[in-house]
Amino acid sequence: MELTCLARSVCTASELSLLGRTRQCRLAPRLQERNVVRSGVLPSPSAIQQSVKQESKRARRPENVDGEFYVDRTCIDCDTCRWMAPTVFKNIHPQTAVYHQPESPEERLQALQALLSCPTASIHTERPPKDIKDAHNSFPIPVDVDEIPGVYHCGYHSEASYAAASYLITRPEGNILVDSPRYSENLAKKIEELGGVRYMFLTHKDDVADHKRWQARFGCERILHELEVQPHTQGVETKLQGEGPWTLGSDIDLIFTPGHTEGHVSLHLKRGKGVLFSGDHLSGNSSSELELSANLRVNWYNVKVQLESIQKLLPLEFTWILPGHGRRRHYTSLEERDESIKSCLAKSNASTYN
Repeated sequence: MELTCLARSVCTASELSLLGRTRQCRLAPRLQERNVVRSGVLPSPSAIQQSVKQESKRARRPENVDGEFYVDRTCIDCDTCRWMAPTVFKNIHPQTAVYHQPESPEERLQALQALLSCPTASIHTERPPKDIKDAHNSFPIPVDVDEIPGVYHCGYHSEASYAAASYLITRPEGNILVDSPRYSENLAKKIEELGGVRYMFLTHKDDVADHKRWQARFGCERILHELEVQPHTQGVETKLQGEGPWTLGSDIDLIFTPGHTEGHVSLHLKRGKGVLFSGDHLSGNSSSELELSANLRVNWYNVKVQLESIQKLLPLEFTWILPGHGRRRHYTSLEERDESIKSCLAKSNASTYN
């Protein structure tokens, strides 16, 4: 790659586990009994207690309303299902629960998409859904076909990256996978139909998940800043150096945005009114449709540096923010976006230095 510096098959065995973890846990004691008979070895009391404890975690949270969909106690409160299917899931302290069972076909599809995207397989249905194939085949999901065509949400969030969202950008010069989803051959086949993956751009060290499997599947070139490289990413093909910016053609700039981590980089897509793939640098929160958050409570490098990096975004043209963690944002104008960024900076500075 030339970088120019400017300054779950449909239902594989593993994916079926998403649909029936509770069922599997209920069967586990029976399987253990058979194994005891065959081996003549009794499980230890601690192993039995652990099995019972795990089964208890997979039980339906009482906070769920009655009906087909429910969330169990293994939920990590990552917010994924709440923004993917907001009319079905919400936070009922301290975890997510179903507050409204799907009624329309659209609600049902969104609920199934959230089920498949849950990083901990904490969402279930009472019976295996007959339309799960439709949900599998809906990925990757277009973000907005009118304003930013060719931009897709991959779904299949990974627990290894604490449920970070990943995105696919299709383009004649070669498609780009932004951060890594959980590996799914079903998703891989759908991405293949869209032209495969030429580059896998990794914003920072936290959200790399199954990058090795995706690289092996598509032979794509992985891009990560050298300051973010760890033993498990030592083999990435391109290690960015310095402070950029770097380009992947006339429509893509890679913007150095340190702070959350030392070598964090965001991707600026110059399509439509512009899109910022912000990783963990900047995102929306659940309290407002316009408000932004720097998520400073989860900062692994330097808060002051992160706020300075956010300030440097103002000259860029983008009205969409697609983060790894947190809510998406879409602004009607650059002026509206600037107001939101400046408000975020003011609140962050006040809470940090006062």
